Amino acid sequence: MREIIFDTETTGLDNRLDRVIEIGGIELDNHFPTGRTFHVYINPVDRKVHPDALAVHGISDEFLKDKPDFSGIVTELLEFFGNARWVAHNATFDMGFMNAEFARLGLAAIANDLVTDTLALARRKHPMGPNSLDALCRRYGIDNSHRTKHGALLDSELLAEVYIEMIGGRQAALGLLSGENRGGSAVETGEVIIVAGQRPQQLGSRLSIAEIEAHAALIAKMGAKAIWAKYEPAK
Repeated sequence: MREIIFDTETTGLDNRLDRVIEIGGIELDNHFPTGRTFHVYINPVDRKVHPDALAVHGISDEFLKDKPDFSGIVTELLEFFGNARWVAHNATFDMGFMNAEFARLGLAAIANDLVTDTLALARRKHPMGPNSLDALCRRYGIDNSHRTKHGALLDSELLAEVYIEMIGGRQAALGLLSGENRGGSAVETGEVIIVAGQRPQQLGSRLSIAEIEAHAALIAKMGAKAIWAKYEPAK
């Protein structure tokens, strides 16, 4: 399963008027970071950064003036996300802004069933809270000391670590490999090395001839419609 952990920064809090000015994303494949990332700054064109928002993320109008507008990055954005799930902390906020940007360009909104809200997950897992990103980093022992201001890519990186911990953490490394990794190759997760492959020779049966014959006799008594008859090897 492919997921994109993402975050946005905006000019303010009202997605009807304010605009997205930064998007960061981290790709996960079966809950493991692939190393692929997405990061852009966006010129809001006709909207100034609100002073309160500037205090949070530090992205100024001056910095954004030579950046592309949303129409200039949307193709790259949608190609990166593809058919992945969209995963965000307080996803209602981020998706409200993203879908507002898509609507301005006449593009379809991202359906709710393609979105995972890690804040909702955290509230179910830790109902007594607090469940801010900083609080969850402290809970799971994730170093966020370098987070002096909000930033979409940095927050996505931290959220990816938090999300993996919330859904099972390093135990996820014990999952079976898929696709091309099933041929006996190793995948390094940072915690363990997983090696999966087929046996060179099939193990012999542990049943004795007498046990096999007794089982066959029992199936014969059940009749031709017995479900076991479907799995009885041909004589």
